[in-house]
Amino acid sequence: MKIYIETLGCPKNFNDSQVAAGILEEHQYQITDSPEEADVIMVNTCGFINDAKTESIERIFDMAAYKENGKKLVVSGCLSQRYAAELEKEMPEVDLFIGVNEYKELPALLEKLSKGVGRRVVCNSCEDDVLMGYSRKLEQNPYSATIKIAEGCNNICAYCIIPKIRGKYRSKREEDILREAQELADAGCKELILIAQDVTYYGMDLYGELRLAKLLRRLCRIEGIHWIRLMYCYEDRITDELIQTMAEEEKICRYLDIPIQHASDRVLKEMNRRSTEDSIKNTLCRLKDAMPDIHIRTTLIVGFPGETEADFDILMNFVEKQRFARLGVFAYSQEENTQAGEREDQIDEEIKAQRLDHIMRRQLDISLELNQEKIGQVFDVLVEEQDEDGSYIGRTAFDAPEIDNAVIFTSRRKLAPGDFVKVLIEDAFDYDIVGTEVSL
Repeated sequence: MKIYIETLGCPKNFNDSQVAAGILEEHQYQITDSPEEADVIMVNTCGFINDAKTESIERIFDMAAYKENGKKLVVSGCLSQRYAAELEKEMPEVDLFIGVNEYKELPALLEKLSKGVGRRVVCNSCEDDVLMGYSRKLEQNPYSATIKIAEGCNNICAYCIIPKIRGKYRSKREEDILREAQELADAGCKELILIAQDVTYYGMDLYGELRLAKLLRRLCRIEGIHWIRLMYCYEDRITDELIQTMAEEEKICRYLDIPIQHASDRVLKEMNRRSTEDSIKNTLCRLKDAMPDIHIRTTLIVGFPGETEADFDILMNFVEKQRFARLGVFAYSQEENTQAGEREDQIDEEIKAQRLDHIMRRQLDISLELNQEKIGQVFDVLVEEQDEDGSYIGRTAFDAPEIDNAVIFTSRRKLAPGDFVKVLIEDAFDYDIVGTEVSL
């Protein structure tokens, strides 16, 4: 039986799809890249914010168009976990809805589906054990890969539905993570990207202490791994031990993703965030003191209920002073069953859009200025693809795949994705830099 998997949303979802594909292959199912050829189409959905929900629903209907000759359609992931009952009524085209923790049951569920038996909705508790001990199906050249070190979240951010979808925080055992990392290295992986809803909380539930720094030390000992990247770090859990580990271990990228969301103390408090403007400044200073070349990525939310012009001015001034190397901004999305979603002081959509545009226009200038400072410097670059004109596209250690900047460069050699080269930067744009491979 051939199965096509369509994945939407964040890297954590793509990680889940790889695990699902690995489980299916172990049970003699064949993964195909073509929905036309598939006997079963599975859409792994995102249900975090309104735009993501809309995209997921549209993609489900797109995939339903391929249904013919007994082809089955399965919907999994966050949207299914969150809205299974509603979707069952509204989408008769879908043959099976599963949540975020049913992938290990997928072979048995598909067998029942082929026989026309079993339930149409199988969404169990979102607090089941983390998927462990399963081999993922990797891409042909997995030079860069994520490792999900934990599932769920214990934070109660007022705008966020993730804890109700994904459940409480559950760390993977350290040995399981190390085994997975070794398997990735053996398969040719050179960049490990650690992901979770909050990687900095890793280990507290299992070991009674924050264990990210210790885990990183052990991961750095794995041969073949060149870069280790940290995504989704909470500012208040960035310990001195973690900073010291990052500064001492050459394999750990001088890059940290810290979604601060806002800088106004009043808004942060109403968001149920533990950070304050001063605590964020302090953490950023500690990081830059230990690693002057560190590049900080952050995300912000504008238009949170009750956000005043004064609050926005604080945020704008913070962005101006901190000059983040990488910055993403979201307009607040009103979500049902969240504290913020029930508030009456929602901000007008036009005002949200104006505030988002104002920050991003300023960040465009900041990004260009920071990129121009790189002209004349040489950086290690991970090759990702060759463009039609013969030039290459890659990333520095300061850039995560898909979301950050690119390096466009020329080389006299024939290069392949996953190669590391040294590039002299000769020009800079808003979000990309340009150069030539050099030999040193």
